[in-house]
Amino acid sequence: MIETLDTPAGAQLDTSSSPAAGEGSQQKLALVIPTLREAENIRGVLDQVRSALDPLEVTYEILVVDDDSRDGTDAIVTEVSAQDPRVRLLVRKGEKGLSGAVLYGWERTDAAILGVIDADLQHPPELLPQLLAAMQEGCDLAIGSRYTKGGQLGEWNPARKFLSAAAIWVTWPLQSGHSRARDPMSGFFMVRRSCLRLGAFQKTGFKLLLEVLVRGQIKSVKEIPYAFGLRHKGASKANLKVGWDYALLLARLYAAKFGFWRRG
Repeated sequence: MIETLDTPAGAQLDTSSSPAAGEGSQQKLALVIPTLREAENIRGVLDQVRSALDPLEVTYEILVVDDDSRDGTDAIVTEVSAQDPRVRLLVRKGEKGLSGAVLYGWERTDAAILGVIDADLQHPPELLPQLLAAMQEGCDLAIGSRYTKGGQLGEWNPARKFLSAAAIWVTWPLQSGHSRARDPMSGFFMVRRSCLRLGAFQKTGFKLLLEVLVRGQIKSVKEIPYAFGLRHKGASKANLKVGWDYALLLARLYAAKFGFWRRG
C-alpha cells in the first residue's frame, strides 16, 4: 500500500483514536521505519523485522515513511506491500527529518504501541521481541540501549564517543527520576501511545526519544542492551544541521522545564 501525501505544516500528534488499554499480548504494534535514500537496505530490514515479529503472534504493521528519496525505495516497498499488506508506504513531500518522519507515521495508525527502528540495520531487528515483551509486561517505554549494562557503541572513534556522552550528560537535568534513561538519544524504541499527550513534538532533527522522555507521560522505562552496528549500505544522514537541531531542541526543553525566556 502506498500513500503519497503532502505534509501539513505544524501537524500535531493525534491521540484521539487511541485504542483501549487492556488488550494484553494482542495490542497492535505500529513500527515506523523512516527512510531517505535507503533502497540498498530497505528490503533486508523489512525481511528481518517480519522474521523477528511473525513468531510472536502479535498484530502489527510496518510503516515505511520515505522522505521522497527517488532512489527506488518506494518501488521496493510497494513490491513487498503487494505481498504483505501489513507493510505500508507513506511518502512525505516537501519535508525532511527523522523525527518528523516518525511522527508522520505515528499520526497515521491506530496502534496502541508505537515504535521506530532505523532502515540501515544498525539497530538489530532481533531485539524487537524483547522490546515488545517489555511493553506487554506493562512498561510505558522500552528502549534499545547502547549505554545500559551490556550495551555497546560499536566501532566508534574516541571523539565520537566523547560527543555522544556529552550529548547525553546535558539531558540529565531534563529527565524525571522515575523515567530516567541511560540512552535518551536512542533511535530504537517502543512507547505506549496513551503516554503521548503533552505538547507538540519538534518535527526536525533526530532525537525524538528525548522529547518523549521529557514531554510524555512516562511512568516506567526498561532499557534493553544491544551493540550498535555498522551501517549495512549507503551513507549516513548525520550532518551539522542535525547538531543544530539538537541544540534547538535542548533550548526548548530547558525553557519549558525551567521557565527560561518566558513571555511576560
